[in-house]
Amino acid sequence: MSRIPRFQEHLKTGFTAEAVAAARFRAYATKADDDGLPNLASHWRQLAAEKDLLAIDQLRASGQVRGEATDIGSALSNERYEVDVLYPKMRREVDGEAAEVLDAVIDRQRGHLSRLEDLRQQFMAAKGDVDLPPEVDSGAHD
Repeated sequence: MSRIPRFQEHLKTGFTAEAVAAARFRAYATKADDDGLPNLASHWRQLAAEKDLLAIDQLRASGQVRGEATDIGSALSNERYEVDVLYPKMRREVDGEAAEVLDAVIDRQRGHLSRLEDLRQQFMAAKGDVDLPPEVDSGAHD
């Protein structure tokens, strides 16, 4: 039996489905751009943005967006799990191209963790909003 209420399970499942679909659609957009089809790419990006909004609505409804330091703490916890447990475990079980991709993912995730730790420090020291960071390469391929 689940430890969370059924409505939260359903919202979590819905969030995951929409977030995955949005990422997939952005990948399709990148491929369409690579193939010289900018209009098709634009449609994929619009659909991805709509999927993102559906995911956000479900995440909020499940109580997973609380604001300020709580969200930063949650993001830090998730990133630490990905850096310390999730991706290293997957990396140990693969080789070849998959291993190279996961090595790159782990490296990027460490950068995300560092940025989140800096953000937490800034937020805790700020008397309001935090400063915008310098332009950071998001690793986006579109």
